[in-house]
Amino acid sequence: MDISHLSKIQNVLDDSVEKGIQAGVNCLVWKDGQEQGYWESGFRDVEGKIPFSRDTIVRCYSMTKPVTGVAAMTLLESGKIDLYDEVSTFLPAYKNMTCMKNGKVEKAWRPLLIQDLLNMTSGLSYGGDNDEAHQHVSRLIYCEGGLNESAAGPNNITTRQVADRLAEGPLSFEPGTDYEYGMSADVLGAVIEVVTGMKFSEYLKKTIWEPLGMKDTGFWVPPEKQERLSKVYRSSQGQAVGAWGGNSKGGKVELFTNCNLGIQADMTKEPAFESGGAGMVSTVDDYMRFVQMLCNKGILDGNRILKEETVKYMSQAKLRPNLQQCFDWKMEHWSGYSYANLNRVCIDPGTARAITVKGEFGWDGWLGTYMSVDIHNNLAICYMTQKVDAGTTCVTRKMKNIVYTAL
Repeated sequence: MDISHLSKIQNVLDDSVEKGIQAGVNCLVWKDGQEQGYWESGFRDVEGKIPFSRDTIVRCYSMTKPVTGVAAMTLLESGKIDLYDEVSTFLPAYKNMTCMKNGKVEKAWRPLLIQDLLNMTSGLSYGGDNDEAHQHVSRLIYCEGGLNESAAGPNNITTRQVADRLAEGPLSFEPGTDYEYGMSADVLGAVIEVVTGMKFSEYLKKTIWEPLGMKDTGFWVPPEKQERLSKVYRSSQGQAVGAWGGNSKGGKVELFTNCNLGIQADMTKEPAFESGGAGMVSTVDDYMRFVQMLCNKGILDGNRILKEETVKYMSQAKLRPNLQQCFDWKMEHWSGYSYANLNRVCIDPGTARAITVKGEFGWDGWLGTYMSVDIHNNLAICYMTQKVDAGTTCVTRKMKNIVYTAL
């Protein structure tokens, strides 16, 4: 790679912090098993002037999903699950599901499948007020006695209970007929618990975190590591928010201390609800171990997590044509991509919003974390920040463009 060209990443990160687009950030790039560069800028604690450093622990939010997807792939390889397995085989609460049809709640004609959870074609949303299905999820997350209240205090709702409560309401649509980003991965976490007979975190620790040496990754942050946990920031009230990527015009940031999606703000307690869609914390180096494993076709430092053919499948998987149309309409900012196994997958680089290659896959998180797996170029990217409503930002795309033009 052109290392001198990669140095432009530092300017992009510094500029984003100076303009108030984000409070702190770091980025790590590996190619062919070698680190190509590490960059950081800003603060993990703006008020205390503590820099956003390489050992900073961040909340991954939706960048938890690819890890949950890999955990499911390990069970697929061992014959313990099948993509066409009915979810009710493992979670009986899903035996007789209902769904929304023409504005009414009716019995679903087809069962919910494991593949629906992996591809976000389940009809399980993140809430809203569109219909009874969305309102049901909103009540579970946001209302009194819900996930956010539990995360902030009693910590009394388990992973399995979340899945069962979701099944009490209707799905947003007939399973397998539409795409909607939502709580599918959280239900998959409960399925993994049933299949393995282990807590979700215990299975991840045994099969992924420990073999890869991910020593700072988990679902909470113990006291001895709390000083390394980044604070969360948002754009100051009244600032305009740019489409598909937070406040792209800059301004000022302010502290954000609320729970979201049942994830505690301070991460001080071992949670009862281990969210397969949003619950993990990690560092840029820890998560890069996971990304490198995928770039290296399932193995890292002699520890094989997945078979080579499984990773190849993950880089080639995509939605059926009718579902791809739904994805394209709802996720326009991911033009050029499909979605499968809890990852975006590039299928048409020419229409993507940043330079990439066919088969590149990965995901991002609500607070701006981002990862990219490019098997073709043996290229791994990991980017960490903690900014509310960030996702994949303009800054992330600029960084990625620099990386790909340095090849």
